[in-house]
Amino acid sequence: MNKDYWLLDREITFLNHGSFGACPSPVLEAQTCFREQLEKEPLRFFMREFEPLLDTARNELAAFVGAGADELAFVPNATTGINAVLRSLSFEPGDELLTTNQEHNACRNAIDFIASRTGAKVIVAEVPFPLESPEQVIEAIIKCVSPQTKLALLDHIVSQTGLIFPIKQLVNELAIFGVDVLVDGAHAPGMVALNLDEIGAAFYTGNCYKWLCTPKGAGFLYVRRDKQDTIRPTTISHGANSPRTDKSRFQLEFDWMGTSDPSPYLCVPIAINFMGSLWHGGWPELMAKNHALALAGRQILLDKLGLPLPCPHEMVGSMAVVPLPDENSDVVAKGGIAPLQEALWEIFKIEVPVIPWPDSSKRLVRISAQYYNTLSQYEYLAKALVELISL
Repeated sequence: MNKDYWLLDREITFLNHGSFGACPSPVLEAQTCFREQLEKEPLRFFMREFEPLLDTARNELAAFVGAGADELAFVPNATTGINAVLRSLSFEPGDELLTTNQEHNACRNAIDFIASRTGAKVIVAEVPFPLESPEQVIEAIIKCVSPQTKLALLDHIVSQTGLIFPIKQLVNELAIFGVDVLVDGAHAPGMVALNLDEIGAAFYTGNCYKWLCTPKGAGFLYVRRDKQDTIRPTTISHGANSPRTDKSRFQLEFDWMGTSDPSPYLCVPIAINFMGSLWHGGWPELMAKNHALALAGRQILLDKLGLPLPCPHEMVGSMAVVPLPDENSDVVAKGGIAPLQEALWEIFKIEVPVIPWPDSSKRLVRISAQYYNTLSQYEYLAKALVELISL
């Protein structure tokens, strides 16, 4: 019953909402309406209708994530937001860029690229997993700060391990050393309650197509007001020399980077309202239920596999990760998919990521919990893992 709003294949046990999300049909229908509106009269749409629609969507998103609308710009995804910030800032040889061993590969590549171009050095804090407390995250990061640290790129919710980092405390601690933070919040919107102004980071980027369940291609970049003069989009277009004074240069540049399909951005309010209507308690109840389901699913796996708790409950959101036993395993990914993940798909029709981390000798299984998932799906996964791991 919970799958009725989604187009997900009923033959597949889909436990991987965290990778690319899954858009419910009412939101997809709204996207079709926007696309038809555009195609009926493209010039009217882009020159007369688009900006008010975009501003409405931005206002709704700003209220949802706890930010001023003038602090937000839409981007296709968090990786684009990360690149926009890193490419806008100036670094010199000897400068240090701080990140962690758990940073998402795409964003780690971006910071490595900037370091190679500028002569800056990437400093990697080793955050353990499994771990016992959020304090271990803070300790690992803060001990890597030096007088040369110019920026920290930190996850809010880690893709590989599913950990929720204590991001507000990290921002506050790093501010003591005069270090700005660029937060990779790809998974946070819709998984945890957000108040970006309270977090206080200089830069924060997130995806809407994951846990907000918008169409693919909707994300945002938050830039604190005092930092906006320095940040430019990755694509320079008409906004760079626009004579308009009714909007900031930040929004004039980011709001138009060339002709594209803006319907994912415009669907953000529809997705927020739809997903918030699934339970009487709205978004707080949805996030709480997904959190409880992720914990219950994790416990099923831990019990079935005889494994210890890898991290505290409070560091888990709607994704939970279990380190798998190493024996009898070929964990070298082939074509981007680990052999165990492919076996789960081929034999059991289970879609769940198996992640080689921190290196190819280890492997993690990451489950997601969204409205359409059920406990029986995690029980089925546990049985399949026992069968495959014991081969």
